[in-house]
Amino acid sequence: FRILQHFHTTAEDYTIIFTSGCTAALKLVAEAFPWITEGTNQPSSRFCYLTDSHTSVVGMRGITASMNVLSVPVKPEEMLLSEKSRIPAEVQNCTTPHLFSYPAQSNFSGTKYPLSWIQDIQSGKLCPTEIPGKWFVLLDAASYVSSSPLDLGAHQADFIPISFYKIFGFPTGLGALLVNNRLAPFLRKTYFGGGTAAAYLAGEDFYFPKKSIAERFEDGTISFLDIIALKHGFDVLENLTGGMEKIKQHTFALAHYTYTVLRTLKYANGAPVVRIYSNTDFSNPDAQGPIINFNVLDEHGEVIGFSQVDKMASLYNIHVRTGCFCNTGACQMHLGLSNEDIQRNLQAGHVCGDDIDLVDGHPTGSVRISFGYMSSFEDAQTFLNFIIATRLSKADTENLFQPSVMKLTTESVPDDHSPSADADESSPGARISDKELRNSLSVTETTGSWQAAESEVESASTAVSETAVPTHRRAAGPITVTNIYLYPIKSCSAFEVTKWPVGNQGLLYDRNWMVVNQNGVCMTQKQEPRLCLVNPSIDLKKNVMVVQAEGMDPISVSLGENTGKEVVICESKVCSHRVKTYDCGGTVASWFSAFLGRPCRLIRQCSDTKNRSHQKNTEGPASTTKLSLSFVNEAQYLLINVASVMQLKEHLSARLEEPLETEELIRRFRANIVISAPQSFEEEEWSEISIGALQFQVVGPCSRCQIICIDQQSGERNKEVLHSLSASRGRQTNFGIYLMNHPSNSSFPGLLSVGSEVLPMLKENSEIQPPTASEGKCSG
Repeated sequence: FRILQHFHTTAEDYTIIFTSGCTAALKLVAEAFPWITEGTNQPSSRFCYLTDSHTSVVGMRGITASMNVLSVPVKPEEMLLSEKSRIPAEVQNCTTPHLFSYPAQSNFSGTKYPLSWIQDIQSGKLCPTEIPGKWFVLLDAASYVSSSPLDLGAHQADFIPISFYKIFGFPTGLGALLVNNRLAPFLRKTYFGGGTAAAYLAGEDFYFPKKSIAERFEDGTISFLDIIALKHGFDVLENLTGGMEKIKQHTFALAHYTYTVLRTLKYANGAPVVRIYSNTDFSNPDAQGPIINFNVLDEHGEVIGFSQVDKMASLYNIHVRTGCFCNTGACQMHLGLSNEDIQRNLQAGHVCGDDIDLVDGHPTGSVRISFGYMSSFEDAQTFLNFIIATRLSKADTENLFQPSVMKLTTESVPDDHSPSADADESSPGARISDKELRNSLSVTETTGSWQAAESEVESASTAVSETAVPTHRRAAGPITVTNIYLYPIKSCSAFEVTKWPVGNQGLLYDRNWMVVNQNGVCMTQKQEPRLCLVNPSIDLKKNVMVVQAEGMDPISVSLGENTGKEVVICESKVCSHRVKTYDCGGTVASWFSAFLGRPCRLIRQCSDTKNRSHQKNTEGPASTTKLSLSFVNEAQYLLINVASVMQLKEHLSARLEEPLETEELIRRFRANIVISAPQSFEEEEWSEISIGALQFQVVGPCSRCQIICIDQQSGERNKEVLHSLSASRGRQTNFGIYLMNHPSNSSFPGLLSVGSEVLPMLKENSEIQPPTASEGKCSG
C-alpha cells in the first residue's frame, strides 16, 4: 500500500510483484508477456525498445528471440516522427499484443522522455513500428523515480520496473514490477516455485496457480525483512525532504548550476574544458534529470580518458561513474560510435567495465555525475573546484567567475522552470537562481565546431604491435641500469639490490607474499598506507626473509615453501585473478596485526604457478605465450627512466613548497628496474629491450594510481604528485613501462645487475631524436 501510495495509485489499478531488482523485473516481463510467435495464423508480436535503454531492457530480446518474436530497436528521433506513420483505422481491430519499452529518464544523459507517450502508444496515436495490433508499454522507471515523482494515476503504463536502492540507497537486493491489473490475467508462467501453487500433483502434470498475481509470480521466499524496511525508507524520505517534487527541484537546481559552470570553462586559448553529452539545455526539470554526462578535454580539444579522470577524482574524494553505464545505445549516439567501432574496440581488448578509455585516440565511454536528495551545493562546488584545479592554470581562471555566480538565493521556481531549490527551510540544498546564472556567465556551446590547433592523439591504452618489425634505436648515448628493487611483500617497502637472480615470475621472490585482512582480501597502500613502513629483506644465504618496522622486533620468515600437513591452502584474488596461497602462520600474523592495528595475516603464493599467468599475443589471437605472474598487478617487471623522473620533478618543483628529492620520487613509482636514458619518456617508444643476456618484451605503459601520492618513507599522502603527472603528460597518467621476460633455455638462472647496458628496439615507425637542450638538462 505504501509503495502504491508513493506512485499515486491504488491496488485497484496495480499489483506489485517483488523481485530481486529491476533487472529481474524486466526478465519477468519478457518471459510472461502473452507473445504471439511467428508462423501462426495471427499476425505475430513485436518487441520494440528505445535504443537509449539500459542493457537489461535490450537483453529482453534474447528471451523474445527464443520465442520466435522479432525485436525492433527504435531511435528517439524515430519516435518523434512515428505519429506520421499511424496505422489505418481499419486494421486497429487486430488484437495481437506488442510491447514497447522506453526509459522515463535516460540513465546515460538524464534526458526525460515524455510520459505522454504511454497514452499515445496505447491509443495508437504513436506507433513504434507499422504493424497492426494492440500496443502495451513498459516504462523503465528505475532512474527516473530516484529523483522525480511518478503519478501512475495520470500515466498508466502497463509495466513499471523499479529498484528501491536507487530511491533511498537500501536495500540493494530488492526491486519490484508494478503490473497494470487490466493486463495481469493475460500473463503467462511456465515455472512454478514454492508459494505460487494453489494445488499441484507430483505424480501427474497437474498445477493450479494461486489467484493473486503477486503470489503467482513471486517464486520462493521473498525478501520479507527488506520489504519491511521499505516503509521506513519511504517515511524517512518524506520527513527529510518534504516529498519527491522538492527532491526533483533540489537535484535539478544543483545539476543546472553545475552544467552552466562546466560549459563556460575555457582554457587560455579559448578551447572548452569539457564536452557535455545532453539532448537538453538544462532549462526544464520536466525534460532533464539531475545527471551530467561529459568527457574532459585537453587544451587541444582531445579527449582525456575517463579512467584518468576517475583516478584524479578519487584524490579529491569524489566518486564518479565512468564507461558506457550499461547503455550502449546512448553511448553510441552521443559519442558518435558506429556499430563497427564497438566491434573494433572489442577486438582491441576493450570490454564493458574495464579502464581502456581510448582506442586509436577515440573515447570508448565518458564520465557521469548524478545528484540525489542528499547532495548539496557544496558537493557541486567541490566537483567544479576539482575540474578547475586539475585542468586550468591560474591564468585560465583569473576572470572565470564573477562574484555573483557563487551567490545563493531563496527565489522560488518561476513559471518557466528556471531552477532553484524550494524555499522551504527544511530542504537540505542550496538555492541557486537560474536568472542570476544566465546573467553572470557567458555561455557558449562546448560541443560546437571548435577545432584543435594541433593534434596530440595518443591512446592511454596503447598496445604494442607484436607483429611490428623492430627498429634499432639511433645512438643517442648509452643506457644503463641504475637501480634494482624487489618488493617481497606486495605493497610493502622496497628491497634494493645491486645484483639479483631472475626467476620464472620476475625477480626472484618479488611479490611472493601479501598481507590480507581478516576476510582474506588483499591489503594495499590504498587502504593502508602504513604498509610502506614495513621493510622486508631477503637473505639468500640464510634462506630467510627478515621483516622489520619501527617499534617492532624483527621477524624472520623462511624462504622455503611450507608443505606440512598443517598448512591451509586457500584461494585469494589479485586484480580479479584467482591465485593459490597458503598462510604463513600465527606468529607473523600477530606481528602484522600489532603493527597495523587491525587483524591481518601474511600469505604466500603456492609454488604451483599455473593458476595465474599473463597471456600476450605473439602472432595474432591464435598464437599466445603464457608467462607466470606472482602477486604483481599487471606484468613481471616495471621499468622507469631517471630522465622521465627528472622531467616530472621539474614540473613538481613549481607546485610544491618543498621539492621532492629524486630518490624519494623514484621510490614512489615502485619500479623493479630503474634506467638512465638520455631522453625523457623515450622508453615509451620501445617494443623490446635486452639487458645483458636477458630479453624483455614491452607489454604496455603503466597507468598510475593514487599510490604514487604516498611518501614511501613516512606513509603520508600528497595528491600533487598524481596531479602534476596528469598535468605534465596532458591526457594521461602513464609513467613507466611493463616488461615480460622471454623464457630462457639455459639451466642457469639469469642475473640482473646494476650497471648493465640496456639495448632497446623501437616500435614500428618510432624514431628517437637527439635530446633537446631542456631534455639534456633534465637528464642530469
